[in-house]
Amino acid sequence: MFRVRLGINGPLVSEICFGSLAISPLQGRVSADEGRDILRYAFAKGMDWVDTAEIYDNYVQLRPVLIEYPEAKVVSKSYAVTAKELEQSLEKARRELNRDVIDIFLLHEQESHLTLKGHAGAWEALQKAKTSGQVGYIGISTHAIQGVRAGALQPGLDVIHPLINYQGLGIIDGSLEEMLESIKFASELGTGMYAMKVFGGGHLAREPEKALEFIRGIRGINAMALGMSSQQEVDFNLALLSGTEISEELRHAVIFREKKLYIADWCQGCGECVTVCPQKALSIKSGHAFVQNEQCVLCGYCGRACVHFCLKIV
Repeated sequence: MFRVRLGINGPLVSEICFGSLAISPLQGRVSADEGRDILRYAFAKGMDWVDTAEIYDNYVQLRPVLIEYPEAKVVSKSYAVTAKELEQSLEKARRELNRDVIDIFLLHEQESHLTLKGHAGAWEALQKAKTSGQVGYIGISTHAIQGVRAGALQPGLDVIHPLINYQGLGIIDGSLEEMLESIKFASELGTGMYAMKVFGGGHLAREPEKALEFIRGIRGINAMALGMSSQQEVDFNLALLSGTEISEELRHAVIFREKKLYIADWCQGCGECVTVCPQKALSIKSGHAFVQNEQCVLCGYCGRACVHFCLKIV
């Protein structure tokens, strides 16, 4: 597995980070045990870091595998706003993942300098956690052009996890070209960056070679997090990046594995899912949630907001 460094002073990691959202309860595509087996398989194949978040609700799921692979690195993320909330989030991650140190800890979905200003208490606490050794590297995740730019200028930031793909699907505040400019700006400041939503939430999965080569060609993007919910997807992605020949059977099994947001008939149209959707892909029509599939990136965040368990990725 090809190894890369995140930015000038960041950690050395495999080019692919295992994106654990795809095996988490938030998406519900596999059982907890099945997800653990897929992660084990990925680690055995050479991936050496895993991306999670407090909202994914899968720390307990990941813990047994991380105990088996103590050298594997962990990224987690939190929506914490205040110092106290950040401290609680970090302690939860350390306790439930059985890790004294979280290798990379990010403020989740920061959109601009105003968002970061509003999370100043959490950022200060995160800097203190890094100084005390509870966290290795700190940063943000973002779906926004201004989030990348603001993050690059944030004092003490090491890592940005930006949404980027060859069609710009999911960018919330501008064009693909503008996002690439912001990524270039951040890279010139030495920021470590690993990409998210490389396949646009599945919308670009029919052209995987194009999707991955686009990311590899971006100056400043060091690595990528790929969500995988089967051993076949692990094999497929590793073969793509290594240039290994892929059998037609494997290609068909992975590329034509459709994913969609399922909205149950018992939806009561409360609108909570609409409020939390970062892509503005959901609306209420005739008292029922409705999704615009071309805007949905299959993140599954809406499902966590639904108290009636009406939404899930299938």
